[in-house]
Amino acid sequence: MTKKMEIYKCDVCSNVVEVVHEGAGTLVCCGENMKLMDEHKASENNAHYAHIEHIDDVEKKVTFTHGTTMEHHIEFIEAISNDGVYIKRKYLKETDKPEMSFKCNCKEGFYIRIYCNIDGVWVTK
Repeated sequence: MTKKMEIYKCDVCSNVVEVVHEGAGTLVCCGENMKLMDEHKASENNAHYAHIEHIDDVEKKVTFTHGTTMEHHIEFIEAISNDGVYIKRKYLKETDKPEMSFKCNCKEGFYIRIYCNIDGVWVTK
């Protein structure tokens, strides 16, 4: 059974998919079951630390200390409201600075999720 917003990766060709509709069964790519990417906790103690700046009640900016090289980089950053209603995603090129500005009046709060091409999925929740 897949769950909404889970991220899977193919170990053969490196395809990455996100579930947008839950369903029974497994995801398959290149004749193999895709691997569910575990969510790791981003914190001050690792390279995926997210600095979130609250510019005002609605506008926010998030930056990461993560490096950016062709071989090792963040592919996307997401801001997700805790109720799952609001999601903003920014795709990054290999050399883009890992940051994103967004506007969200998320009264229930929000968290940040990133996908690093080497280290996988990291969240601030």
